Amino acid sequence: MLLSPLAVLGRATLAALAVLGRITLYAGRAVSHLLRPPFYGREFLSALVSIGWLSLPVVGLTALFTGGALALQIYSGGARFNAEAVVPSIVAIGMVRELGPVLGGLMVAARVASSIAAEIGTMKVTEQIDALVTLSTNPMKYLTAPRLLAATLVVPLLVAVGDSIGIFGGYLVGVNKLGFNPATYLKNTADYLEPWDVTSGLIKGAVFGFIVALMGCYYGMNSARGAQGVGRATKGAVEAASVLILAANFLLTALFFSQ
Repeated sequence: MLLSPLAVLGRATLAALAVLGRITLYAGRAVSHLLRPPFYGREFLSALVSIGWLSLPVVGLTALFTGGALALQIYSGGARFNAEAVVPSIVAIGMVRELGPVLGGLMVAARVASSIAAEIGTMKVTEQIDALVTLSTNPMKYLTAPRLLAATLVVPLLVAVGDSIGIFGGYLVGVNKLGFNPATYLKNTADYLEPWDVTSGLIKGAVFGFIVALMGCYYGMNSARGAQGVGRATKGAVEAASVLILAANFLLTALFFSQ
């Protein structure tokens, strides 16, 4: 009886490691297909529009309200130490380093990972993937590779747009509610924002985009039969993508900014 909890913990750990191993192997095969022809340009362009353009409204609105709320919080906290003047610089640094990439990645995960998993899972349930195989079309190359490439390329662009909108949200709140001079606010933002701050956020966006597309494709390809199987695959894709984004963000932040 004393060893039973340890056995349960051991089984759960082994199961998690097995899933991680399968995902790693799947990612390796997907990346290898990116480097070999044939290439499906129409699927790639369709994924670009679906992942990038159609995700722009939710990413933009999230960034706008986040930037405004961040300005209010920093001003309220800085007032305790007579440091209200740091609002523009902290809003800019916080958005481009952390909040822009992470919130953008999570919003894309909620929208795109679920969509990809549901689409590919439905294709598996209705035997469309088997039909691709009979037509001598590799499902990994036709379904996974274009989505991985599109997400890796377009999510950094979404992050850049989200960063700009988030900083603009902080500007609106700072100028209209907190009484900052517009020229001074913009000058402080530009003076304290360094190129590496922006670059690190864009690198995070590329990694997060890869994670989102990978989780959507993996769980869709491994969906169980039936409507319940597709539902579980969709839920698992969003959960896994969200957790991996937060874990990758910690690792990348430690890599980029640890002294």
